[in-house]
Amino acid sequence: MARTNQIIGGLSMHGYMWWIIVGLIAGFITGKLMRGNGFGFFVDILVGIAGACVGGFLMRKLGFIGQGGLVYTICIAVVGALLLTALFRLIAGKRE
Repeated sequence: MARTNQIIGGLSMHGYMWWIIVGLIAGFITGKLMRGNGFGFFVDILVGIAGACVGGFLMRKLGFIGQGGLVYTICIAVVGALLLTALFRLIAGKRE
């Protein structure tokens, strides 16, 4: 019998889809919150997905357990994406 919900890297496929959806939302929000031209729609989304991972990692390291639901998860993802965007802009410098 085939398994429909395989575990890869500690997360089920459903878990990965959840992080992608949250990352899409976080990237969109981050693109609207940060000043400047941004990185463009698709890169903002990728930064949101990466920011969701960074935010989740940082919160776990700080001892916070993600039991807050959708709004909590999106807020943490947005914070991670904002930090990641600020770091990218600091490294890349000002683009004109």
